[in-house]
Amino acid sequence: MSEENRKSGTGFYVIAILILLIGVAYLTYMWSAKRAELAKCANENLILNSKINDLNGNINGINKMMEGYVGNLSNDLKTDLKSMLETYDKLISKDQSKADSLNIQKGKIQSLLNELSSNKKLSASQLFQLKKENETLRNIMKGYVKQIDALNTLNLELTSKLDVKSTELNNTITERDIVKSELEENKEKVKKGSALQAYDFNSVALASKWNSTTKETDKAKNAIQIASTFTVSKNPLTSAGKKSVYLQIINPDGRVLQANSSNTVDTDQGNEAYSDKKVIDYQNQAIDVSIYYDFKSEKAIKGNYKIKVICDGVVIGTDSITLK
Repeated sequence: MSEENRKSGTGFYVIAILILLIGVAYLTYMWSAKRAELAKCANENLILNSKINDLNGNINGINKMMEGYVGNLSNDLKTDLKSMLETYDKLISKDQSKADSLNIQKGKIQSLLNELSSNKKLSASQLFQLKKENETLRNIMKGYVKQIDALNTLNLELTSKLDVKSTELNNTITERDIVKSELEENKEKVKKGSALQAYDFNSVALASKWNSTTKETDKAKNAIQIASTFTVSKNPLTSAGKKSVYLQIINPDGRVLQANSSNTVDTDQGNEAYSDKKVIDYQNQAIDVSIYYDFKSEKAIKGNYKIKVICDGVVIGTDSITLK
């Protein structure tokens, strides 16, 4: 081998060795860096595990500390929910129109109460969630309470106003009845004041004379007529004009003598039979009236005959005669 070739081979090996040494150095550096990172990670892991253990210890401690509080919170929630159910029952009794809506809220409250009663091992977080739901339901209930109380207050005000109006109406009715009574009383007084009176009676039985005239008689067998003469009083309060004056004769048997079976007149005592009548022109002055009843084919009987004079529906005078 020539010297030149020998030198060339030696140079190649040197370069190769240098490259190899550099590679080893790089790998050593990388391994050292990775080992440092691994050690750091292991150290951080130890720290995290320590924190986790501490945290678990704290949580266990907190749970132990919260056990009593959780129990009290559960009992408080149950008491509060039951109280809300009672409040809703009272609201329903006050306002039946909202019973459906109120019963829906009662159902939600009962559901929470059932969850509390059926699950004996609720965590604090679960209880706090239930407490939050309880507060929401309570706020809804407060809204209903306010609304229904406002309606009840309004109803009381309206009832009070209605009572006042009823009292005023009753007073008005009472006043009206008093006025009506006074009017009726005055009307009755006017009616009485305007009623006519018949007086100065001269009632007699008449018998026939030979010259077709008549004469007074007290013998029933001779009587062919009963005549009643009287004076109708002066009265400026009654209405003037044509008036019918009715003569009613009641025989000893209690029967009304009638010139015609259809002779009836309406009076304040009802519809009554009359014997005969006469129409007069009354001008608010005293006027003499004579009315005759003819026995015709009927025979007069012995006894007392009662005589009544009727005008404007009332009896204005009475008289009587006796036949032997």
